[in-house]
Amino acid sequence: MRFPIAVAALAVSGALIAGAPSHAQGWPERPIKIIVGLAAGGLTDSIARAIAPGLTERLGQPVVVENRPGASGTIAAEAVSREPADGYTLLMGNQPQMAIMPATMGTRYDPIKDFTPISVIGINSFVLTVGSRVPVSSLTEFTDYVRKRPGKLTYAAGGIGNVTHMAMAYFLKLAGLDMTLVPYKGGAPAMADLIAGHVDAMFASSSDALPQVQAGKLRPLAVSGAQRLPQLPDVPTVAESGFPKFKMETWNGVMGPANMPKEIVERIAKAIADSLEDEQVKKVLASRGIAPLGNTPSEFATFLAQDIELWQDIAKTADFAKKK
Repeated sequence: MRFPIAVAALAVSGALIAGAPSHAQGWPERPIKIIVGLAAGGLTDSIARAIAPGLTERLGQPVVVENRPGASGTIAAEAVSREPADGYTLLMGNQPQMAIMPATMGTRYDPIKDFTPISVIGINSFVLTVGSRVPVSSLTEFTDYVRKRPGKLTYAAGGIGNVTHMAMAYFLKLAGLDMTLVPYKGGAPAMADLIAGHVDAMFASSSDALPQVQAGKLRPLAVSGAQRLPQLPDVPTVAESGFPKFKMETWNGVMGPANMPKEIVERIAKAIADSLEDEQVKKVLASRGIAPLGNTPSEFATFLAQDIELWQDIAKTADFAKKK
């Protein structure tokens, strides 16, 4: 099922005004939970914990982070979708939950109909990196090197079907290349084997790649997003390097159950935008290669609809689209 952007964005935006105004009066009167569908210590968890103090200060009630890992975050997303739309239980939503898994595996929730988008915290790209045993220094050299060795080179991924996997699978399809996938249970072991030379390449998240590149342990070839990373200004994007159709970025944003009251949604969104101005929050995000955003609920609605459509196209191109 495809989600036309205009219709999907309208559907999501409609959820912002459907809640009963009486729910917003006096809100918040008790602590607010942000549910993270991944383990503590990861990127999504770090983002949630970075903004929680600022939200606590601006909303006047404790904002606590609760981890409910499992099934690439879909367990947490499904749980939040069934919570009351009163603003007390929120989700630190991300791209795999809302766009990738619905397009590739299917979910028991609808990313458009079952959630209220509030604000995207930040966006980060991926970096195509190689270890010391791959003698290339640009994406052009990399594609030539792989093309001459079909099926003989390997690439790491932090899990089957996650963004690190899909980024490389999509690129290989566009470039007409053949490499062998080596999946891992997370980005950390994948990076460790890439550094050790056990695998040849990886589209690593910027938060994982930057420390290793800066330490000289990995060589960056290209960035997956629309813009170059400020931390790697000399590394071009994949699009700049001869593949204009390629663009892949991941995001994290605060969402709630469908039909949250507009007043509550707008208050949380403003608190997020203001919190992103805090110097400590900026420092944490920059250290992980994250570009802060803090957009409005309506902008998030359009953003989400576009991302869902993009990932439907990517899944189809990379032969990962869910079966009808």
